[in-house]
Amino acid sequence: MAHEKPTQADLDVIALQLGRTPRDVHAISSRCPCGKPAVVATPPRLSDGTPFPTFYYATCPKLTGAISTLETTGMMAQMEARLETDPDIAAAYQKAHESYLAARDALGLDVPEVAGITAGGMPTRVKCLHSLVAHSLSAGPGVNPFGDEALAALPEWWAGEPCE
Repeated sequence: MAHEKPTQADLDVIALQLGRTPRDVHAISSRCPCGKPAVVATPPRLSDGTPFPTFYYATCPKLTGAISTLETTGMMAQMEARLETDPDIAAAYQKAHESYLAARDALGLDVPEVAGITAGGMPTRVKCLHSLVAHSLSAGPGVNPFGDEALAALPEWWAGEPCE
């Protein structure tokens, strides 16, 4: 998926979404159907020197709220149990981990503190649907199996009142 350089208008929206000044937004990696930023790509080292492994970060409050509700359903535990019993899903999740690393590494920044570390528990655990959905929205369908499943289970978060 194409990542777009954020405009000042995008950064202003993200500040409203987060309730704070966004840090080191490298790109808008996914937009809400309403056109506003939904997921940003953040470099693995913030400008203050802090290592930051979460390359894809969901910013849309309606999206993050819907994901938080989904996390209360037990979906993560069910997914993690499948990792132990389904070699095909485990292999696909390993490939999702590798895809995440490759996309982040494409920035050309060497950050040893986060080498091999992605987000959401990949590749051996499922600990954050926010990260997995953000990856799926940014990388496109078919890359992260659990992100895709969680995304398919979400309601149309953008419907109704306009996003921030």
